[in-house]
Order: sequence, then C-alpha cells, then structure tokens
Amino acid sequence: MKVIGITGGVGTGKSEVLKYLEGKHGAVICQADLVARNLEKKNTICYRQIVEHFGDGILQENGRLDREKLAKVVFSDEEERKTLNAIVHPAVKKRILALIKEQEKKGTELFVLEAALLLEDHYDEVCDETWYIYAEDSVRRKRLKLSRGYGDERIDGIFRSQKTRDEFLNKCDRAVDNSRSFDDTCAQLESIMCKLKVS
Repeated sequence: MKVIGITGGVGTGKSEVLKYLEGKHGAVICQADLVARNLEKKNTICYRQIVEHFGDGILQENGRLDREKLAKVVFSDEEERKTLNAIVHPAVKKRILALIKEQEKKGTELFVLEAALLLEDHYDEVCDETWYIYAEDSVRRKRLKLSRGYGDERIDGIFRSQKTRDEFLNKCDRAVDNSRSFDDTCAQLESIMCKLKVS
C-alpha cells in the first residue's frame, strides 16, 4: 500500500485534490481534521481537556465545541494554538496510525492522508511520499472570502500562523500548483501517479 501525505495552507484547494484521487484512483482518504472532530465530540477525553483549559466560553449552548470561537482564540495566540495542538494531535496520530494498519490489512492500494500539520507531527515518517499543494496568496485569499466569508484580517492571521511556501517546498517530496484551472492541477496529478505506478 502506498501512503501519500498531503499538506498545504488554507485555501490551496486540497479538498479538490482529495476528491480527485478518491474518484479517479480509488484512494482511501483520511483527513486529520475530521479525525480530530470525532475525537473532540462532547464528553470525550480531548473535549474535556479542551474545555478545562479554554473554559466554557468556547462552547455552544448545547455544550458542543464552538469551532469558530476556538479558532479565533488559537489563530490570534501562538501559545494557545500550541496548547490545543498538544491536547489533540497525539490522540489524532494514534487513531490515524491505527487506520493505516486497518487499510493495509484490507489490501488497499492507495491511502491518502491530508493534514495541515503533516510535517510538524512527523507523519512524513509513515508516508511513502509527501505532497505540498499550493496556490498563489491572491488566489487563496479570494477562495477564502468566497467559500468561507473570511475578512482580510482573519486571512492575514491564518497566513501568519502557517508555514511559508519555502518551508513546505524544502520538506515535501513533490509540489502541486493549484493556482490555475483544475484541469491543469489534474494534469500534474496524473504525471505524479504515472511515476508512482499506482492504478
């Protein structure tokens, strides 16, 4: 089984790439963010630790985590972001490693893991390759405004909190430019898949 790690900044279009690999190449997709959400559901260990540290102010009326409120706190404070990561990421990694083993036993050919902190959390150690999906900042900014309704101030904060393009490029095995049409991106992906010899 080939394990491909995909990373990149917010608004680079990673979700489109995942859908393509799933549809065209039958990849089993695992998104670290979705794994985290399951582990942060009400009354789980992670949930209790988050509330204990950040307080009831980050909860909705029904007691669930208010992700918007939590995101505002961690994107504006580096130390708080590190604290949240220290709570969530070890549990997420444990679950993802278990999922990889499960898929390997099933005979899966291609497992694609998408994680914003793929490199920081050392997932590259369990991946055969790591791919950096990127797009020009102006394109990312436009996408985030259209799809999520974010303002410039929030986008600036997110950009500041993430690795620079050079940092990603230096550490990833391959780079895919998703700034232009998606047909162009698909051509790049097909070229990579041919080299990997994955059906």
